[in-house]
This record gives sequence, C-alpha cells and structure tokens, in this order.
Amino acid sequence: MTAAIVILLVIGTLVVVIMPSREEFTWFLRLRRPRWLSFEGWIPLIWLGIYGCFYASSLLVWNRTSSWGLMVGYLLLLVLVQSYTWLICRTRRLANGTAVGLAGWLWGVALTLVVAGSSQPAALLLIPYLLWSPVGTLVTWQMQRLNR
Repeated sequence: MTAAIVILLVIGTLVVVIMPSREEFTWFLRLRRPRWLSFEGWIPLIWLGIYGCFYASSLLVWNRTSSWGLMVGYLLLLVLVQSYTWLICRTRRLANGTAVGLAGWLWGVALTLVVAGSSQPAALLLIPYLLWSPVGTLVTWQMQRLNR
C-alpha cells in the first residue's frame, strides 16, 4: 500500500512541478494546429489514461522486483513526457517539443523492453504511450510548419 501512495505522489508532484505557467500555456493554445487534429478535446483524457497506465505499470514492477533502478527508469520517462509541453512553452520553440517527444518515445521503448523481462502486464501497460507518443510528435512537427 505504501508503494502505491508513493508512486502516486511522485507522479502528481512531477505533473505539478513541470507545468507551464498560465501565460506560457495560453501562448501554446493560440498556435495553429493541423486541420486533421479534430480530436484535440480528447487529448487531456488520453493523457490521463496514459498516466494511469504508467502508474499501474510501475506499481506492478515495484511489487515484482523492488528495483530502484527500474523506478528511476519510470521517473525519467515521466520527466521526459511532462517536460514536452513545458519545454515548448518555456522556450517558445516547437522543435524542442519534437526532440523531447522523440527522446521520450525512445526511452519508453527501452523501458518497455527491460520491464518485459520482469512483468509482461507491466510492459503491456506501456504500449498506449508508445502508440500515442508518435501522434503527439507528428502533431508538433506539423505545427512547426504552420507556426514559423
């Protein structure tokens, strides 16, 4: 039970700490988006689901291995994922989001492969992120062309 609470607190703290200011996020919301992006209103719910999968996956791995190394791997993935919008908003450069999005996806692939050796269900819970992350990176890449 303690691990579940600690993991949840770490995720919540990271989300709050690595968050753009209201002014920075307002700038981000004003940017033009690709026409095909008709599901933007669903994106926060998609991310909530992905963060839930991160939580469940990390808890399964902790209960199976008690590995601090793997927890650091999850922590790094969370930092990369959460810093995507923060970095774009802070630097006002969409290219930074594309780069951190790619780095997060690559780290997610590596973490999934490592985690699969300990827990197949935990590895499967990382797949929604691996499928969604390239969509976000593609959107950001196309936004670069629309917002020069």
